[in-house]
Amino acid sequence: MEDVQKHSVHTLIFRSLKRTHDLFVSNQGNLPEIDDRLEKLRRAIKARDSYGFVSDLPGRSKEDRKPAADTDKPLAITDGSETNGRGERGNAELRDKAIAIPTNLSNPSSTQSTSLVRSSLPNNGGTGGGGTNLPLIPKKAPTIPKPKWHAPWKLSRVISGHLGWVRCIAVEPGNEWFATGAGDRVIKIWDLASGKLKLSLTGHVSTVRGVAVSAKHPYLFSCGEDRQVKCWDLEYNKVIRHYHGHLSAVYSLALHPTIDVLATSGRDSTARIWDMRTKANVHTLTGHTNTVASVVAQSTNPQIITGSHDSTVRLWDLAAGKSVCTLTNHKKSVRSIVLHPTLYMFASASPDNIKQWRCPEGNFVQNISGHTAIVNCMAANSEGVLVSGGDNGTMFFWDWRTGYNFQRFQAPVQPGSMDSEAGIFAMCFDQSGTRLITAEADKTIKVYKEDYEASEETHPVNWRPELLKRRKF
Repeated sequence: MEDVQKHSVHTLIFRSLKRTHDLFVSNQGNLPEIDDRLEKLRRAIKARDSYGFVSDLPGRSKEDRKPAADTDKPLAITDGSETNGRGERGNAELRDKAIAIPTNLSNPSSTQSTSLVRSSLPNNGGTGGGGTNLPLIPKKAPTIPKPKWHAPWKLSRVISGHLGWVRCIAVEPGNEWFATGAGDRVIKIWDLASGKLKLSLTGHVSTVRGVAVSAKHPYLFSCGEDRQVKCWDLEYNKVIRHYHGHLSAVYSLALHPTIDVLATSGRDSTARIWDMRTKANVHTLTGHTNTVASVVAQSTNPQIITGSHDSTVRLWDLAAGKSVCTLTNHKKSVRSIVLHPTLYMFASASPDNIKQWRCPEGNFVQNISGHTAIVNCMAANSEGVLVSGGDNGTMFFWDWRTGYNFQRFQAPVQPGSMDSEAGIFAMCFDQSGTRLITAEADKTIKVYKEDYEASEETHPVNWRPELLKRRKF
């Protein structure tokens, strides 16, 4: 048997390439020659399509502008084809075959035609052509709307009774009473009109951090630092259900407006969805990497929104139990989220900024800057008033639409308290939106009302749009 000659890989590849070249090189001679006339036509069409709207610049003479200015006429071939024996018929055939001719040159009535582009531009005044360069059009400056006038707010009542920091507030749907929870482990029910104590509920063994009143059932829900979530029957004033599952302190809770589910969040970096009746943990919303300080629920998507100390806001799909969007614009911890009562929007608060977002995708709307303290809580009413409360006792009142700060003040500290006990931990409007209730570190509850004696003349809007520098992130 003969020895098979072995070749290197490079030799084999070279021979394979040579065979391929020899196989296809014969077809190269069959290619048609390049038609100079068609090549000129193709270049003219491409040049007219790309540079037609700037071909008539102001600095050129009228003779130079004549061929370029008449862009509304159909394209005429002037490269000698009239003398090729076919005349105008040859031009028509070439136009039909040249599929690269754009509609804005062959059809003057097209909505994309350069004549419409040129006629919409301002005249250059005396240049004859009236055309101009598109990038030279000045961009219209954005207009900032004037804020709506809002009456200033003033303190009308201070309610005492808790023996610890008041951490949470909820107004019942009938607007007759409201509930507060505090560091003394007690939930107190207060009459909204008179401010008198109606009831005290004991059962938590640590600070009560959240309360919510159901609109469809005689139920009050509460959560606290003892990891417990309780459902109170207000007809018997007793706990009828416990929701077990959180691994650490529970900081916030929210009731879904249409479905019988409860959302809670806390220090274990999760938010949990509970079936109100069966006490089942329907979903555990995981994804945050730090304490989830605030959770809100609404009937439209996204139905659950959470804010966390990891500086993010998450929008959740309630059916799937998964995060659909994470907003990472904040630089510091997000301690409060508030839904607008009528608009499809929400706001999130952080020491760097209060940011407004549009549902359902969480599109950023604007920054509301000025409240530089740690913002613990916010509240909004249907009149477009947004209030934010700080850890140092400062309260800022904003116009929701424009972000204009129409009032700010330091909440007065209860006599006998230290200045360090001026923090505001929670706030909410009553159902009418005319009273603002705040829970504070000096163990008091303060009720604010609008100053009905004020008018636009006595308290004018000090609106200077040049001072509003909106940052687009």
